[in-house]
Amino acid sequence: MTMDLNSIIDQLETGDQDVALVALQIYNKENSQCFAFNKDGESEREEGKLSERLGKLVLGFLTRELQPSCQLACVETVRILSRDKHCLGPFVSHSAMATLATIAGIGTAETGQAQEGAEEGPNVSVGETKSPNNASENPDVEVMVEALKSLCNILLHNHTAQVVAEELQLMKGIAERLKQCHDPTWTHEVRFFDLRLTFLLTALRVDVRAQLAKELHGISLLGNQLDATLGLCWPDTFESARAGSEGIPPEELPPLSREQTERAMEILKTLFNITFNTAKSEVDEEDAAEYRHLGAILRHCLMSCADGEERTEEFHSHTVNLLGNLPLPSLDVLLMPKVQQGSIEHMGVNMDAVHMLLDFMEKRLDRGNKLKETLLPCLNLLTESARIHRETRKFLRSKVLPPLRDVKNRPEVGSSLRNKLVRLMTHIDTDVKTCVAELIFVLCKESVSRFIKYTGYGNAAGLLAARGLLRGAGDSGIYSGDEDSETEEYREAKALINPVTGVVEEEQSNPMEGMTEEQKEYEAMKLVSMFDKLSRNNIIQPMQLGGDGRITELNQDDMQRLVHNPHVQPRAQPPGSDSDEGN
Repeated sequence: MTMDLNSIIDQLETGDQDVALVALQIYNKENSQCFAFNKDGESEREEGKLSERLGKLVLGFLTRELQPSCQLACVETVRILSRDKHCLGPFVSHSAMATLATIAGIGTAETGQAQEGAEEGPNVSVGETKSPNNASENPDVEVMVEALKSLCNILLHNHTAQVVAEELQLMKGIAERLKQCHDPTWTHEVRFFDLRLTFLLTALRVDVRAQLAKELHGISLLGNQLDATLGLCWPDTFESARAGSEGIPPEELPPLSREQTERAMEILKTLFNITFNTAKSEVDEEDAAEYRHLGAILRHCLMSCADGEERTEEFHSHTVNLLGNLPLPSLDVLLMPKVQQGSIEHMGVNMDAVHMLLDFMEKRLDRGNKLKETLLPCLNLLTESARIHRETRKFLRSKVLPPLRDVKNRPEVGSSLRNKLVRLMTHIDTDVKTCVAELIFVLCKESVSRFIKYTGYGNAAGLLAARGLLRGAGDSGIYSGDEDSETEEYREAKALINPVTGVVEEEQSNPMEGMTEEQKEYEAMKLVSMFDKLSRNNIIQPMQLGGDGRITELNQDDMQRLVHNPHVQPRAQPPGSDSDEGN
């Protein structure tokens, strides 16, 4: 049986629940899989107006006392109608949003006032009007889920609705239910769409983001949600385990269920929103404890797997993104668990989490897609961890920059992790090459000579120029001194290595051999004149090395001086590669 929109509207305008129920059930069944909407044609625009009329009528019914089946049909219709961003007019008013929030069980004092203050429409007077209350007093979970889905659709597509949601303080209503993280009343779908709504509100509204973080203690609130979702217990203050599976290595635990993973990822995304600016900010003692507790949960996430490789990578990606937001001192919880049988140990410290991050980074490197979005969060996290934790730096150094033995192949040639990273130091994307260079520089203890040793001067020049270190030097005073780790192969070939390419090259013939001094001077002036011509035509911009070690523009006066005095000595020579002083 089918029914056009005009007929459905006619049925609803009778005000009869039973008649409306049949009509709405037919509409919902016919449109359950409708997700594409086109408003270009006249007929489509007319249908849009009818959809808005239907939305107003359904909202009128939802303000009345309804039979459960009729109420469910009404909110299902709202969910379907709210998919169309062009027909949201009836749903973005304070009274409409308040009605849906109340049905969803996240009503607040503000939603109650909005419902009480709303003027009754012509179709609302049929039947007994419902007094505003919180649906959780007698929850119909299926109805609540439909209302939550509707709110998600409306917020996603409409700016006005986002403003109204903040004014109605919907975040407070959601937070009250989020506190009930161990209440069996709430099904997976209720919890999931509570979290999805929270994510949308914090993604779309900066003021809601701040409200959740500060006023509603979002770190603790969502941390407890994540703890409950993963089913954790705490053998030690900052050491978590899956309840009932204490002592079992993470790799031997069964994967998280689909429902656990879905909820956990919504929590991780929301936490990312509200911690976006905290990585390098100072926090008080109470906040620091919350962040460290959260860090311990994130370590558990990192060591857990989901159902399927693709879902596991997505789960770990959200975990890494959030770890990068935490205040740097709280990252020490990644190293806190005791070394157990099967653990990866370095200098007496458990490196399981760091090793997992390294594997995650290498997978992203090998994939090579959207490196800025996929690789940088992990790169930055490893860089900052290595900067503040000596054990992490030395472990990463052993994996990324092991003692140098291959002096015949360029640093960017090969399949080792070092080779893969060095190749990206000349990547077209500035952010990618800068972050990769920064990681290697930190692993070299910010020593210029050591950095050049492992990457070659040509690959290193970008970072050195940005830091004013093209003349060499560099201060690694914040790092501890270590033993010499030069290999015999490197020591024997050291004098023959070209510092620009970083490898031993075959001896090249001198192109100026056999020339007289006059010929050499002529070639030098010819070269300078060519540069001058290219510069005057704005084809190239010659540069020079300034006294501060930074690159500066070579202007026309400088070019003229070079033309008239070709014997000017270079201002700086590429620094050689010193001995490596360990890890």
